[in-house]
Amino acid sequence: MLKVGLVGVGGISGAHIPAWDKREDAELVALCDIRPERMEQYEGKRHYLDFDEMLANEELDILDICLPTYLHADFAVKAMEKGINVICEKPISLKEEDIDRVYSTAEKNNVKFMVAQVLRFWPEYEVLKEIFDTKKYGELLSGTMTRLGHKPRWSWDGWMMDEKRSGLVPFDLHIHDLDFMVYAFGMPKVVHQYRSKRPEQDFISVVYDFGKFTINTEASWYATCYPFTAQFRFQFEHAIVANENRTMKIYLADEEIDLSKETKGDTGSINLPKSDAYANEINYFADCVLNDKPVDKVKPEELRCVMNILNSL
Repeated sequence: MLKVGLVGVGGISGAHIPAWDKREDAELVALCDIRPERMEQYEGKRHYLDFDEMLANEELDILDICLPTYLHADFAVKAMEKGINVICEKPISLKEEDIDRVYSTAEKNNVKFMVAQVLRFWPEYEVLKEIFDTKKYGELLSGTMTRLGHKPRWSWDGWMMDEKRSGLVPFDLHIHDLDFMVYAFGMPKVVHQYRSKRPEQDFISVVYDFGKFTINTEASWYATCYPFTAQFRFQFEHAIVANENRTMKIYLADEEIDLSKETKGDTGSINLPKSDAYANEINYFADCVLNDKPVDKVKPEELRCVMNILNSL
């Protein structure tokens, strides 16, 4: 039975905690946050206000870090130096040098580490990567990815709107799409970028060149109440693959395939699995720990590529 601790009971922890609770071979035994009221709803787990106290009192196999970005690397290193495997919310840090620091600490202490880049485990994006890898609809010709929303007013201490602590839109929103592109298509070149950054909002537009195709991207924290939306549209030789308005479809010359709808019998089409991407990433990491398998879904060289580009925007 894996003993798990989680530090940072903020917004994203609401997706992580249920995923741990569903596993029969893992027990989320302890939570840590400086705000005791954030832990009150989680009965049956030990609550800590001090991270060092939790590490001293608990014998953990895994630590799940859901803290603000600027705390990720230091907390990960501290846990791994005590022999604890670590899964950490994205990004690993705002500093490229922290990638080597974190991974070298994991290697030195013979523990596993993974950044929870959730799009790599998201069903719609997994299907897109499979279509690209298998060339089911021919070569990829172009792509568009958008991740738009409004200013995050809900963050503790306003840390998300503090560039030194969050990195703003590039590190909070755009990182999702960029990380997936690097994972699925390789390392791109930035051919055009535009950014409109003001105290009350942040917007970026970037075109990436992958050699045989380009991908246009947008990401924003608007100052208005614009609703959050994350979409993509990819043009292949023989199909358009689009995830728009929470529906994923494949448009062929004379047929439209809705991957979001369940079909009866063997139709030969790819249907989206009914799964939780946050649970998928947690289950993947837990299985790597249980079976002593390498955590190779997220590679440090890919993180370096992403970090290098983000710091240039």
